[in-house]
Amino acid sequence: MPEKTIKFGTDGWRGVISDNFTFANVGIVAQAISEWINRDIQQETITKKCVAVGYDTRFLSDEYARLVASVLAQNNIEVYLSDTPIPTPALSYGVIRTRSAAGVMITASHNPAKFNGVKIKTDKGGGASTDITNKVEQYLYQTPVPAIDFERSKAEGRIHVSDFKKDYIKFIRGYIDLKRIQKARFKVLTDAMHGSGNGLMAQILKGTDIRLSLMREDINPSFDGGKPEPVVEFLSGILKRVREEKFDLGLVLDGDADRIAAVAPGGEFIHPQKILGLLILHLARNRGCAGGVVKTICGTTMVDNIAKKLGLKLYETPVGFKHISDLMVAEKIIAGGEEAGGMGVQGFIPERDGTLAGLLLLEMMVYRKKDIKRILQDMEKEFGRFYYERRDLELGEGRFDRDKVRLIKELLGKKVVEVKDFDGIKLICEDQSWLMLRPSGTEPLVRAYSEAKSRARAKALIQYGESLLRKEQP
Repeated sequence: MPEKTIKFGTDGWRGVISDNFTFANVGIVAQAISEWINRDIQQETITKKCVAVGYDTRFLSDEYARLVASVLAQNNIEVYLSDTPIPTPALSYGVIRTRSAAGVMITASHNPAKFNGVKIKTDKGGGASTDITNKVEQYLYQTPVPAIDFERSKAEGRIHVSDFKKDYIKFIRGYIDLKRIQKARFKVLTDAMHGSGNGLMAQILKGTDIRLSLMREDINPSFDGGKPEPVVEFLSGILKRVREEKFDLGLVLDGDADRIAAVAPGGEFIHPQKILGLLILHLARNRGCAGGVVKTICGTTMVDNIAKKLGLKLYETPVGFKHISDLMVAEKIIAGGEEAGGMGVQGFIPERDGTLAGLLLLEMMVYRKKDIKRILQDMEKEFGRFYYERRDLELGEGRFDRDKVRLIKELLGKKVVEVKDFDGIKLICEDQSWLMLRPSGTEPLVRAYSEAKSRARAKALIQYGESLLRKEQP
């Protein structure tokens, strides 16, 4: 019996390549997914029993995808396999286009280069719920992985190599207001971080007067030795170029292009928390969308303020976009987002999409006839300016005393007025500042988050949180 090292987390299963993320283990996962599809998905709820499979630009992702497709095919499941690396939202849209029962994406998203992973998508295109991943886990190791023959399965018509990009790009071009954008002359720089979002912006904006430049659009599985994560420590190149070359907007996509960060003129990093606020305002005020808004438990208080003033229902979920996806299916949602840059919007599949979110920021600039920095200043003037901090600590899950943290009554001179513990521990103070501690669901880390109306207090809170995690006196 193989060593049982496979465990699904917040957003799928991830592991270190050649350690626990091996061809053998990927085959075991693919067989378990096959069992779930064949045993648990009711035939009357789907048009046909097929699965869309995609992959990113990571090391061996294409080979892992071929393996998954082959295992599915040997289980009498028809497969549509992408012919090229694609963003995760392109795979999700492919699930809808092919009317598949599910989707499988080979990616480790924003994790370091040594990782790869498997994401499962539902027939709606959104992330698989915990109920689904728990069911898949139950089938792990239960049935031997069949002998596979990719070329034979392809020749027999059980595997179709498909172009997922074409229809995805067509959809995005139809979603954004290209007619309004067409004559705009904004200067935009996009950083693909060597991921699968490379070249998409250029194809979508083709025929417009937007002066678009691309960087890190080549495939480099080492990701410059860092992580393809749109956080400020990995973005020195685009920050410098936006400042020195006087771009009106910088956009950053993560490794599988489902997350976004942005840069304002002068090289100012725009945190994804602020991007969610901008998207809500654009969709509600400029596009006239109606419905609720969603943030995760570690989301900014500014979204609360926006929802209250605009009269929008606010939903708050645990961390993980799959929770937002579920709400987008069940309720009418204008926009939903997570602190790491995953944004979903109304009129799209219930999935985050970094490319679409970035293009909507550009569209907002065209509507408002202002660069993104001035729009951001307008938003903060109306709804408050908040400073957000996050620190990742290499501590194992459970290395801090949850009960002890829950009993804290005061944080750095401010009374704790509310405690939320449905995902990690979040302490909210009387001045709207807060501190949150949460073990990561995708990496062996504990994340500390804080927010306050001053940068000094936000930094002090994050330091206090780190001291709690390290069991030091603050």
